[in-house]
Order: sequence, then structure tokens, then C-alpha cells
Amino acid sequence: MKHVLLFFFLFSFLGINAQDFYDVETIEEIRIYFAEDNWDEILDQYYIDGQEQRLLASVEINGELFDSVGIRYKGFSSVSTDRDKNPFNIKLDYIIDGQDYKGFDKIKLSNVIQDPSFLREVLSYEIARKYMPAPKANFANVFINNELWGLYTNVEAINGDFISDNFGSNNNPFFKCNPEELDFDGENANLNNSPGQDSTDYFSLYELRSEKGWSELLELIDVLNESPENIEEILQVDQTLWMHAFNYALVNFDSYIGYAQNYYLYQDDNGLFYPLIWDLNMSFGSFRFTDASEFFDGFSIEDAKTIDPLSHINSVSVYPRPLLRKLLENETYQRMYLAHMRTILEENFLNSDYLLRGETMRAVIDQSVQNDQNKFYSYQDFQDNLYTTVSDLIDYPGISDLMSNRTDYLMNLSGLSQAPTINAFDNSPQDLSLNGSMLFRLETENAENALFYYRYSESDWFTKVEMKDDGTSGDEIAGDGIFSYELLNTSNSIQYYFYAENEAAGRFAPERAAREFYSLFTPLEGNFLQINELMATNINTVADNEGEFDDWIELYNTSNNAISTAGMYLSDEPGNPTKWALPNVIVEADAYLNIWADENGGQGYDHANFRLSSLGEFLTLTYADGTILDSLIYPAQTENKSWGRIPNGTGPFEELFPTFGYNNEEMTGINNFNAVENVVIFPNPSTGSFKVQLSVNKWKGSIELYALDGKRLSLFQETISEGLYELQVQDRPASAGIYFLKIPFESGFQTFKVIIE
Repeated sequence: MKHVLLFFFLFSFLGINAQDFYDVETIEEIRIYFAEDNWDEILDQYYIDGQEQRLLASVEINGELFDSVGIRYKGFSSVSTDRDKNPFNIKLDYIIDGQDYKGFDKIKLSNVIQDPSFLREVLSYEIARKYMPAPKANFANVFINNELWGLYTNVEAINGDFISDNFGSNNNPFFKCNPEELDFDGENANLNNSPGQDSTDYFSLYELRSEKGWSELLELIDVLNESPENIEEILQVDQTLWMHAFNYALVNFDSYIGYAQNYYLYQDDNGLFYPLIWDLNMSFGSFRFTDASEFFDGFSIEDAKTIDPLSHINSVSVYPRPLLRKLLENETYQRMYLAHMRTILEENFLNSDYLLRGETMRAVIDQSVQNDQNKFYSYQDFQDNLYTTVSDLIDYPGISDLMSNRTDYLMNLSGLSQAPTINAFDNSPQDLSLNGSMLFRLETENAENALFYYRYSESDWFTKVEMKDDGTSGDEIAGDGIFSYELLNTSNSIQYYFYAENEAAGRFAPERAAREFYSLFTPLEGNFLQINELMATNINTVADNEGEFDDWIELYNTSNNAISTAGMYLSDEPGNPTKWALPNVIVEADAYLNIWADENGGQGYDHANFRLSSLGEFLTLTYADGTILDSLIYPAQTENKSWGRIPNGTGPFEELFPTFGYNNEEMTGINNFNAVENVVIFPNPSTGSFKVQLSVNKWKGSIELYALDGKRLSLFQETISEGLYELQVQDRPASAGIYFLKIPFESGFQTFKVIIE
């Protein structure tokens, strides 16, 4: 069976613009034009004030001019009012909404301080992106009022756009983990629970970048510190281990493992927090002030070569680092962490690939470094520091000298050197089938245990199960090093990877799991996924994740099995059936997938690149090879009405009151439409938030909600427009079930059944 190896890029729109603007082989040209002659004094004062004010300027990027741009300094230790070359934070849409360059509205320019090589930040991010979501970075020549100000590193911002591109959503809890004032002898943003139990105790340590999230962060902190055995329910452990492995391998101590700062946290749609690495300008041992363990008062370059990656386990934690200690106290996590470190070393340092990449980058920027009259180190220092130590206020280790010695040290540790071997793996039968089963086998040497991780779509996280080598469950001979697991009730798409370990070490297949994984896929045979409903005139009925009333398309799985949307396309153009690739998600049996047709992919993976015409048009669901799963031509649409199938999923289309994500037949009964009073309640069923549309001239008083036992539930009522009201249940019902709305009219109360899930 051919196993397809895929990269863990969640969504296809990660694309081409990002590569263009952050191509390492290209030096960007950014020209800033300030109207004020004393612009630097103004920015200095803004920085001193600490309010993040911005100065207006015009900015030209590779010949494209942008007006009304907001500029301020960025960073902490890299900024100085006594310095000419300070880092910049450029906001292109500061005044003009939607203004961006190749999809980017914020540009972050670092001034390359603490790095005579000019390479640390760009090279480190390039390595990190192989294993985890991390910003792209390259170089830029920056001019101010047509005067060359110097060579900067151009680093992608970790903002809403970055989060959307990597996670398919950006409206979940999102934190920048940097304290307002760094405590050089304290805990900082270490995720310890010592500050207290109230969210206000953490306001100075973590910066909330989303509308909500404090309760979720406190839950993460509580689970991490008090019940780490449950940590996989709220933390993406594997990505955390990758971050730690990267920081220790590259001696990147201006991070969580040092002063517990310079990282972000985002909670994905599955409820898991991801740590995101940030600020790599002092990697490769440039920062050596603390490690919160045995070298709490700093360490030398020689120390850096042999710092124990398990120092918080084998030695002490002078300052609490629960994101390290609580995870690495779990022996399996510890072996996984070291397995990731071995992968980083083998793929970048044992083979000297980092030197080849460093030489390539150095050749690209050589002339620009010579031309930079505001650089902090000499051109000779730039030439030397890739290989040898450069001495200035501190000693900056030669990247090659540091990493060749560190690689030798790490590769001889037992947790890296005694790993099991994975010789082969296979599956039977060869092809997936709905409601079928699949036996996975893993052939190993020197392995005592094995785990199988699988998922049915990229929007989910992997489920972990134990493989057996006991002569049962498809394993023919006990103790032969061949592990097996039988997966029942498969979908038509599976993504998976393996992990094997012994008492000393572990190994993944593929090595970059879960950034990479294996994949099996079988196209559907039969029209199990149907276009079930659409709405082309959504005036104020259903809002998307941004609160916008956009067009939408509802797909419905008519089968008894989960179906993958991998390889499927939606289109409103007969001549272009692959206009928009559906996100690779799973639609459960008798479930729905709603797509926003708003031409705004930046708002999430479920936003298509086309809109629906209210005058009627063609719509189709296909595979790339042209296989049509469903298609229709719909007529001109009525405001706040939808076009859907009756019976649900199988019948012909007709005009409906919208049932976004629900059975279309829910809107055809008397419980939702009253011909006399003209009452519409939608969606019904709901999760406790629904709308009521009714005749205004007959409306009088307040709507009331009752349970079957007669208990009245409080409602929050908001007027959306004349005759349209939104109701939100304030005290959550004790259980799902049937409830009754009492609506007062001039002629008396009318009662309507609603279902709350």
C-alpha cells in the first residue's frame, strides 16, 4: 500500500503570498517617509510613555506605496533612545482599513542586536518551521526619508492572520506570554499557579490578545499544576515538547526555559492550547543569563555546549517551570521530548545542513551588511560569527563551534542514542471503506511499547491508542517486535503516525510527527454528502464567527458513517468545478457542515472564496477529477429565507425558513410557523440562543420560557429589527429537551414548542 506523507499544514491557503514576502533568497526593500524631521525623538517619547502610540508615515514596500501607516518601536531590550537603529512595528491598516501588502497588514522589523552573525533569527525560524507553527522570516533593507538605515530581519507577526492561517480560526483564547516587567529573580509567565486563583492576579504576566480567555488560561494553569495526568485534555503536549526540544537543542534561553517569556498561547477549536515560539534573535547561545535550573545565575559558552536538556529533572528548578517539569516527570513524555531533539539534531546539525543554510543566507546579505552604517558590530564580526566567537560587551559564540560540540554531547545521551528502530509498517486491507476496519502493523527492533495516533481530518487532533505485541488483535506472534492495532468503523480518510519506545528512548514515524503524518484516502462512491440548504440573502438571520451576516451553504451527510471532505470542491462556476477546496474535515453521520460563502478565507477555514448570487445561479460539489457529488441551479432568493431540501437531505429544493445546521423539516411544523400569528422561531432545535420573527402589530409584552415542570427560565431579549428578536437563555437548562415559549399578543398568549440541546 502506498502511504502518503503529508505536512501538518492545517489549511491550503497558507500559501504563496507568505512565501513571496518572506523568501530567504530575497532582500525586501522598505522605505519609510516621516513628515516630521524629529521623528526619532517622537518615537523615543512614545516608547518611554509605554502606551504603544504610533506615528503616521508613508511606507513604500518593494516599490508599492502605502499612505497613513502607523509606526512605533517594537520589543524591550532591543530598543534604546540612545540608539539610531531601533526595531520597528509597522501597521499598514492603522488608518485605512484593509490596507496590506501581499496579505500582511503588520510588518515587524528587528534591528539584529545581540547577533554579529545577522543569521540567528532567520536561520532559527527556518529550522523551527519544520516541526511547529512558527513565523516566517527573511531580511529587509530599511530606508528612512531615503537614507539607508540598515539591514533588518523581517519577521512575520504572530497575530490574528497568523493564527487563522495555522489553526483555521482566530476567535479563541489567545495570549502573549510576556510579563509587563521582567523579574530577573522570579517566575514571570511560567504558568505556575502561585500568583493566585483570580484572573486579575495574572493580568501583569500575560497579555490577552482575544476578546475572552482568562478562565480558559486559569484552567490550563490549574490542570498543569494540580492534575498533570489530565494535561492532554487542555494542552497540545506534543507541540509543547517540540518547543522545549528546539529551545534546548539550539540553546535558545531567551524563552520559556530561561526567564519564562517570549512565547504565545492559542487555544484551538478542539480546546487545546498550543505554545508558539517567538523572538529568536538571541538563539545559539547569545542569551546566557539564566536557565532557572543549576545555571540560574548565568552560564558560559563552554557551559552552553553541555547543558543537560533534563536539568529540571536531573537537577533542580530554582524558579518553577511547570510546563517543563510537570511534563518531563512523565517518562513517556520525556522520551518523546528527547526523540524530537534527536530529530532536530539529525536533520539540521549532524548533517551540517544548518551551516549550508547559514552560508547561503550570509552570501545573500553580505553586501547589505557592508552597506549598513548603523549595525552594532563590524563587518569582520559578521564574517566570523557563523564559525567563531565574537567578543563585544559579551561573547557571542560561533554558531558552528557551539553546535558541533553541543550536537556531539546530546547525541551521546542515553535518551537519544538508544532508541528503538522502526523497520516497516503496513495496513490491511489496502483501501479504506466506510464502516470498515483497518489493521495497522508496526515492525520494530528494541521496542517494548508502541502507540498508534490517528484522526479522520485535519480539524481534529490525534487519538492515541496502544498497539499490542501479545499474539492477539491481529498480532500473530507475541514478543516478536511487531505491534498491531485494528481500527474499526473507519471513515474514507485517515491520517496517522506511530511512536515506539523502550526504557531509554523513543522514536516516531514519521520523525517529524505530528507536523508530518501518513495518510490513507479513498474517494466516496455514492452521493452520501449532499448540498442540503443555502442562503443567498442573509440579512440578519445567522451570523458567522465575525458577527457578519454572510451567504452560507449547508452540506449534509446522509450516510451512517463519518465522511471526510478531503479532495472535495465547491463552485458556483460550471466551467471551474474546483474553484474552492473544502477544508479537510469530518462530517459525522447525520450531521452538517456549514460553509460561509463570503470571499473571506482569512476569517477561517470554513469561508469560501466566492459569494452566492441572490438572483440565482449554479452550485456544485465535486472531486478534483470531475466526479459530481451534488449540483443544483437555484432561482432568485427572498430575503431571510433559505433554499433547502424537503425531506431533509433527499428531497427536492423549496423555499424555507432557515435551519442553519439543523434538519430542514424542523421549520415545516406548527411549532415553528403559526399561520395566524405569523411566528417563526429559528433555529429550532438550538443550544439556548434563537430568534423569533413575528407580526409587530400583534406583539405585546415579554416572551417567557418554561420547562416541562413549569419552571420559568430567564431570557435575555434583544431587538434586532422590527419584528425580529434574539433570545438568549440566561440560566442554562439542567438538561436538553422540550421547552415552551409563551408569546403575548393582543388576543392573548400563544405557546410554541422549542427544543434546547
